[in-house]
Amino acid sequence: MIAAAAGQPMRLPMTQKTTPRRIFVTTALPYANGDLHAGHLLEYLQADIWVRAQRMQGHGVQFVCADDAHGAPIMLAAQKAGLDPEEYVTRVTAGRRAFLEGFGIAFDHWYTTHSEENTVLAHQIFAQLKSRGLITSRTVSQFHDPVRNMFLPDRYIQGTCPRCRAPGQYGDGCEACGAFYAPTDLIEPRSVLSNVAPQLRDSEHLFVTLSSSQVSAFLQEWVTSGALQSEVLNKTREWLEAGLRDWDISRDAPYFGIDIPGWPDKYFYVWLDAPVGYLASLQHHFESGGARSHPHGPSRTSLSFEDYLQAPDLEQVHFIGKDIVYFHTLFWPVMLAFSGRRPPTRIHVHGHLLINGQKMSKSRGNGIDPMRYLAGGLDPDWLRYYLAAKLTSRVEDVDFQEADFTARVNADLVGKFVNIASRSAGFLSDRFAGRLGNLDADGAALVAGIQAWVPTLAALYEAADDARVVRETMGFADRVNEYYDRGQPWVLARSEDGLEPLQAVCSACVEAFRLLALALKPIVPGLIARAEAFLQCPPLGFADADRLLGQGHVIARYTHLTSRVSPQALRQAVGSVSPD
Repeated sequence: MIAAAAGQPMRLPMTQKTTPRRIFVTTALPYANGDLHAGHLLEYLQADIWVRAQRMQGHGVQFVCADDAHGAPIMLAAQKAGLDPEEYVTRVTAGRRAFLEGFGIAFDHWYTTHSEENTVLAHQIFAQLKSRGLITSRTVSQFHDPVRNMFLPDRYIQGTCPRCRAPGQYGDGCEACGAFYAPTDLIEPRSVLSNVAPQLRDSEHLFVTLSSSQVSAFLQEWVTSGALQSEVLNKTREWLEAGLRDWDISRDAPYFGIDIPGWPDKYFYVWLDAPVGYLASLQHHFESGGARSHPHGPSRTSLSFEDYLQAPDLEQVHFIGKDIVYFHTLFWPVMLAFSGRRPPTRIHVHGHLLINGQKMSKSRGNGIDPMRYLAGGLDPDWLRYYLAAKLTSRVEDVDFQEADFTARVNADLVGKFVNIASRSAGFLSDRFAGRLGNLDADGAALVAGIQAWVPTLAALYEAADDARVVRETMGFADRVNEYYDRGQPWVLARSEDGLEPLQAVCSACVEAFRLLALALKPIVPGLIARAEAFLQCPPLGFADADRLLGQGHVIARYTHLTSRVSPQALRQAVGSVSPD
């Protein structure tokens, strides 16, 4: 037997101490013209898991987001609803909290781009880019809808792609071949608003000169800094090698957005002020006192918002979808670097969420309605677990399949993980008042093997390879269940001679369960909170891997930690709401 003093934790120093990091994390801002949907959940979940894993290692993270509240689509939708844009946005975004809290997405702060902070920051960045000689103006020919009497945003023009000839493509880029082009390059363009051929009219516009040599030199260096996944790096290099066009950052009135100083009736294109919303949300978080009072805030130095952004050890990490890579790997780093700010440390890109191999679509009638899922009483941790099991460190699509969801949750969470606790706890409670005993040699080796894996676990979370975390955790769960079966506690319980080995086998399983709970905590925080209560242990962090509960620790009597998924209940709770 391997013993520890009664009531004292057993220590096996396996993990390495790390210097606390200071990290600023965001997800892409949802556009404030519709409800949050399953595609948003996929991204928020990946970021939330990453943030939780960082905090479990003692790192300081500020995790913020905001509604992207500007642009012509919101202006037009508000007009159709008979509301002013601000009131329209307020109504649309009223349900954000229920969605986020329902799925345990733990943002520290949620704000809006329609704010004083965002206006001031956008004006500052524009002035700083101008002082660097990166702002120019010129007259452009732009599509104008003669029926609606307005210049058309890129997404309100459709036609045939000039490169691959795919029909029905938008004015800013082709979804079929990935080409980016000017709206005037479209073949046979039509106005989405009135279905008439738009007219070309001249207008003076402002541009960021991405074609300049200083911008090119900066981007060529930055993209190789380690901020990008390999496939994103390769795509970004393709764009750079093809040569960047200057970026049109102005839009004509009528437009709902931030005015451009010194240019009457001109507004910033929404893709300029939207990423600035990352900074504005963080600033509001600081100035409202949330950052300083946060347990993972800048407590070491009580930094101001400006000092925090300039702190030499600050990491800025963005989680985004693959459809907005162009803006985040080219425009946004330039905006930051040439306005005197550091560019992102890391941009993690994920793929799309598919349903049975197809893109979610209202017209196809397929999709996942997250709020309907919650209203149906389904455990949010089930969906968190299932999506995490398919999220890798690469830019890969995630395919939701109903039968696979049911099988994976029931087999993994219930049949493997929770099964360890439910099988062992009864014997410990009934025969030993819930008290753990010494471990036998095989049990100690099993537990030590899981402890030795924890540094690898941390690296997997760092890479956002949640699928491998799940796969390896369930591999260890299989080993623990095999160890239990070899020990045959149901046989040992029949004789007095078997009591000591019975306690040893069940104690090893509980110790292993606690370590596996630690591994899964960023993914299924609600389930693990119940597991911590059952184990009667403090909230788990990575540093807890090098100690055990130990001989004499008392666990609570086991109650169900989670249940099996009912296919019928799942079918009733899954609906189609996700937009094309």
